[in-house]
Amino acid sequence: MAKSIIFKAQDLFDFMVQFFVKLGVPRERAITTAEILQAADLRGVFSHGMIRLQTYYGSRLQKGLIDPNANTEIIREGPASLALDGKNGLGQVVAKDAMLRCIAKANQSGIAITTVANSNHYGIAGYYAMMALEQDMIGVSLTNSQPLVAPTYGRTRLMGTNPIAMAAPALSSYPFVLDMATSIVPIGKVTYYDKAGDDMPEGWGLDAKGHVTTNPKAILNGGALYPLGGPDYLRGYKGYGLALLVDILSGVLSGSAFGKNVSDPKAQGAARVGHFFAAIRLDAFRDPQEFKQDLELLFDQLRNAEKAEGQDRIFIHGEKEFELTKKFQHDGIPLLEEVVNSLVNAGKDAGVPFNLQPIGTTDSDPL
Repeated sequence: MAKSIIFKAQDLFDFMVQFFVKLGVPRERAITTAEILQAADLRGVFSHGMIRLQTYYGSRLQKGLIDPNANTEIIREGPASLALDGKNGLGQVVAKDAMLRCIAKANQSGIAITTVANSNHYGIAGYYAMMALEQDMIGVSLTNSQPLVAPTYGRTRLMGTNPIAMAAPALSSYPFVLDMATSIVPIGKVTYYDKAGDDMPEGWGLDAKGHVTTNPKAILNGGALYPLGGPDYLRGYKGYGLALLVDILSGVLSGSAFGKNVSDPKAQGAARVGHFFAAIRLDAFRDPQEFKQDLELLFDQLRNAEKAEGQDRIFIHGEKEFELTKKFQHDGIPLLEEVVNSLVNAGKDAGVPFNLQPIGTTDSDPL
């Protein structure tokens, strides 16, 4: 296992804000983007956190491929629907604004849907779904992304990892938060293994010839990820179908790019990523307290079920991430040494030195 260096969460957050401001992002927007990137690292979703600071955001801002001052434009609007054009703005800024508008409409109508065209990578999908929780709503967040996944029986990258997120409030437990890629893993997981110098579990992806591989470089250099489920004999066509569902709602419905036309963050030109958001007010369907009580009963059925041999706990989606957030807020966030080196280089290029004081190191898997 590769070495990780631990930093205070606040120090990393402050560095990101300074980094984005230096690259021309207005301060409030820099705070929003840094907050959402750090939410990924705090929840243990390192594939969507600071590891992507330069490659997905910094380099594109420096090349003028993302407009940090873009203002979202309304394309169509109804009482419970809203179609927006992100105007090539920062994905986190565009998406947070879109979900806030969606929640505001749901407050009036009981349920609302918002689509976004012409955006950029927005970080973890779960962040936006969770925004609905404080309003006693169920939140949904979907996005397409650059092609990284081969369709079942194919070997060419044609679909994105296209995540699905849904959050629902509970009574006394952590909220239910499903945040999953429709690929077997997100590409950031492969990058994480590559930077750590480790082989991946078998069945995550294919090499350029369509053969199963455990070498992350083979996937990153001409290969592709499997859809959720893996090969066809493991019913990977179900994950392929889910990825297509997300692309229809996020790309085709929004009028944004879809399939192979969504641009890679390293490519020239606008990414044209599309998003889909929904908010459902609980009291439009039943008493919110009764909903939460029943959800607790469902959780209890799952937690109290007989455990598989050698297991002592059944988790509800989101529990691990909420527990990790508490741990990392208190103990600091571990970053792979290779990621730290990339941040040093990114900071040097931007004129914002990454000279933070580590508070520890670890050789163990932070998850």
